[in-house]
Amino acid sequence: MKFTKMQGIGNDYVYVNCFQETVKNPSETAKKVSDRHFGIGADGLILIKPSECADCEMEMYNADGSKGAMCGNGIRCVAKYVYDYGIAKKTELRVATGAGVKTLKLEVENGKVQSVTVDMGEPILDPEKIPVLSEKKQLVDEPIEIGGKQYRMTAVSMGNPHAVVYLDEIEHLPLEEIGPEFESHPCFPDRVNTEFCRVVDDQTVEMRVWERGSGETLACGTGACAVAVASILNGYTKDQVTIRLLGGDLQIRWDRATNHVFMTGSAAVVFDGEIDLED
Repeated sequence: MKFTKMQGIGNDYVYVNCFQETVKNPSETAKKVSDRHFGIGADGLILIKPSECADCEMEMYNADGSKGAMCGNGIRCVAKYVYDYGIAKKTELRVATGAGVKTLKLEVENGKVQSVTVDMGEPILDPEKIPVLSEKKQLVDEPIEIGGKQYRMTAVSMGNPHAVVYLDEIEHLPLEEIGPEFESHPCFPDRVNTEFCRVVDDQTVEMRVWERGSGETLACGTGACAVAVASILNGYTKDQVTIRLLGGDLQIRWDRATNHVFMTGSAAVVFDGEIDLED
């Protein structure tokens, strides 16, 4: 199987061009290629497939083989691949995902995509649709008990469910302990991604993320969008926010007039390769 490893601010995936390749068991393939000791090493697997309603379809799998609906950093890399590798030489693309068709605008320099702005669509705040088990219409600054300790979370979906938590200090937070407890808390029927955040000022927020099915990653695009929305809802920031992740920065803008969230960030090829899945 031929593949390309790509990363968006450190959120790395193995990409397969399914215009040319066939992946018979993507869930098992995702687990094999994601292994950082015995495989290629990645946060998961993304298949770039033909689509009847868009320029291509993005089908993503987490490192544990579970299927995801959407990946903000991943979709930027899909756009770069589609342009750079000649599937569609267009500076505005439509990509079908499990969370609907997304529109992307590409910044090209010297024939290569350098950055991508993604229309991530409308944030979902209805607990039933996120999903979170609650009778309330929105969950903003809502108490939640994890490991005998009280936290306060804001719940947002950007195609994936997110719980955004604000703390005074996140650098030394033991995510490997509390991340899994958030992920599998019974109030999240489909599990949850959790963002642990520190507000720097009204235009900047730092975050670390625990992703369901992958653990702590260097970046999460849908998570950064959820953090921006949550920060605005809590009155911490303006409508345009720089989100600082371990892998780099993302620019997020919530356009209140259209209720759409826009994410701008980089995308990069790490290397091309070929792997024998029968070994």
